[in-house]
Amino acid sequence: MIITTRSSRPAGRFVFGRLTRGAVFAAAMGGCFALSAISTANADTFPNKPINLIVSYPAGGSVDVSARILQDPLSKALGQPVVVENKGGAGGTIGTAIVAKAKPDGYTLLITLSSHTINPAIYTSLPFDTEKDFSPVSMVASAPQILVANPKFPPSSLAELIEYSKKHPDEVPYGSAGTGSPSHIAGELFKMKTGLNLTHIPYRGGGPATIDVLGGTIPLLWVSLPSVTQHIKSGRLKALAVSTKDRTPVLPDVPSVSETISGFNVDSWYAMFAPTNTPPAVVNKIQAAIADAAKDKKIQDAFLAQGAVVVGGTPAELDQVVKTEVPMWKALAKQANIKIN
Repeated sequence: MIITTRSSRPAGRFVFGRLTRGAVFAAAMGGCFALSAISTANADTFPNKPINLIVSYPAGGSVDVSARILQDPLSKALGQPVVVENKGGAGGTIGTAIVAKAKPDGYTLLITLSSHTINPAIYTSLPFDTEKDFSPVSMVASAPQILVANPKFPPSSLAELIEYSKKHPDEVPYGSAGTGSPSHIAGELFKMKTGLNLTHIPYRGGGPATIDVLGGTIPLLWVSLPSVTQHIKSGRLKALAVSTKDRTPVLPDVPSVSETISGFNVDSWYAMFAPTNTPPAVVNKIQAAIADAAKDKKIQDAFLAQGAVVVGGTPAELDQVVKTEVPMWKALAKQANIKIN
């Protein structure tokens, strides 16, 4: 016989109402402590096998060179080989997608160009989310785009170019390393800031574009500094301005666009990312190795030879760059109607 009273309630509900809540809370806290312990353990033992550094551009390019400059110092600092793998193509998106889908344990890393924040603005779809699928590790180095001209082109300064282009509307084309490239972005931002109607001619890379500006096929070219440094120093090209907010130590006599046009800044940076949810302690260990390498004079000189300044920044600093640039380039791409299907 079952006897009930007003105060009785089903045992299961009573347990859930009072005991299970405590049990759930305890389990949740235990899980947090367990994850923290795992993260710490990962950092303590990391790395215990080779690290794959995915370069999102082909061998021989500036991103590849940056990876190989870092390869030896990172291997020494971390105590394991760093294996560089080139997975270029589709504006850097192929290699980037590989890292986005990799296990978040620190053994698969990405080194890429500032196109990382441009691609979401110009591709109709991507196989990853630039802002959600990666853990920022470090801004490795910074390099400007540079506006160069054939020596026979009349303007020899930015002010002269602006005046000349206003007098010759629709008659001044400029080349870039390709649609959606940092050089294209620099060119379109320059057009928007000045109101000039310069015709964009996209090339398949900075090399072919440089050949054409040297030969006089096009008068102007926005391109990465390493592509044209020697041509500028030899007098085969005129340097009008660099795209970064400050002058570059590689060519200190060349002014920045911002000296003429306030607020202009296009930084062709090189940066390292890990898959999202990589333990912060592991990320910090890798970043510390990069920061130490950035203090080495040989590393600094190696980047300077490529027209870049080594940075070695923190994950938080790189995260802020991504969060700032993605919406900024989306707005520019929309206004300039830049799109790749």
